Amino acid sequence: MHSPSFPATRLRRTRSAAWSRALVAETILTPSDLIWPLFVTEGKGIEEPISTLPGVSRWSVDLLADRAREARDLGIPCIALFPNTPAALRDDRGSEALNPDNLMCRAIRAAKEAAPEVGLLTDVALDPYTADGHDGVTDDKGYVLNDETSKLLVEQALVQADAGADIVAPSDMMDGRVGAIRAALEQASHSNVQIMAYAAKYASAFYGPFRDAVGSRGLLKGDKKSYQMDPANAIEALREVALDIAEGADHVMVKPGLPYLDIIRRVKERFDVPVFAYQVSGEFAMIEAAAAAGAGDRDALVLETLMAFKRAGCAGILTYHAPVAARLIRAG
Repeated sequence: MHSPSFPATRLRRTRSAAWSRALVAETILTPSDLIWPLFVTEGKGIEEPISTLPGVSRWSVDLLADRAREARDLGIPCIALFPNTPAALRDDRGSEALNPDNLMCRAIRAAKEAAPEVGLLTDVALDPYTADGHDGVTDDKGYVLNDETSKLLVEQALVQADAGADIVAPSDMMDGRVGAIRAALEQASHSNVQIMAYAAKYASAFYGPFRDAVGSRGLLKGDKKSYQMDPANAIEALREVALDIAEGADHVMVKPGLPYLDIIRRVKERFDVPVFAYQVSGEFAMIEAAAAAGAGDRDALVLETLMAFKRAGCAGILTYHAPVAARLIRAG
């Protein structure tokens, strides 16, 4: 039986042709919505494929410059850098993070020289530099010390800003670190350096391939549940976001992505600030595995998941599929 308004109301009319679907699309995905995470390694002329991230590699600094130019040419406005610090340079305090000539800082300078118009987002956390893979300094019981870690994060952020970072992104989940970093940046005449706070970063099972990429797999003693968020909690995420905004964050991030679309939506509706999501390594790997198994079309899966982030309220998405997605979008 038809409704009383039938046939006056036929919602399929606007879906009947591609031009019409484009005309009434509520959500638009463009290359400018993407941030491309890139892994950096020591050496020259080196590309190291990461087995658990098919199609993703670690790049030496000289080849990273090519990736920055590629991002520019694809219309991707920002790249995010993550270092694979050699084991010999890791220690209990992550001291290498404070070296102004460390791998990250050299990568920042090279990328900025190669493509100055591309934004540079840098990870502020100690896990790529600590011997135990934790995001901070631990006591004799393995508990990460909040305030002592925050002091080191401030120094790390300043080192990265001095090297040319446009956005520093504290991903450690220490309490109060955003305010401390903001104050230090202002004092150091880096008032235009933005902060993208990993405001709601969950203790997730989806991070495994990332730890392979930065060389911390197998190093971690215990887990990160005492500082990363419990996946069961949503209201707590809103409290975390509120604190980071009050402390001076320019943008906030939810991580991981697809399993936490409800958090993205609630953050956007509550605070109406730029919200970003990190489509993390495990999410990327699942799409690649599904495509390899013939369970779905890779290109369609990539675009549909990225559209879901935009529909949920994201201003942008960090995704390893950024160059793939940008090419697909540009191809129409």
